[in-house]
Amino acid sequence: MRNSKETRTALEAFVGRKAEIDTMLDRLKSLSDEHFGYSPDDINWGHVGTLAHYAELLKRITDSAFKEGEHAE
Repeated sequence: MRNSKETRTALEAFVGRKAEIDTMLDRLKSLSDEHFGYSPDDINWGHVGTLAHYAELLKRITDSAFKEGEHAE
């Protein structure tokens, strides 16, 4: 059994990391709501490529978090 100080420190670190993730998710959601800052009249294939890159990075995270894809058990 771990001592209470070590557990408290781990919990504090966990909560801090979760807050970091929540902030990033909020910022990303806000950017998405604003169409990633792109005007519909300005969209080109480069923008599509950028979003494909973002989607691939997020897929790696969700696959890991939900044990899907290469992380499936």
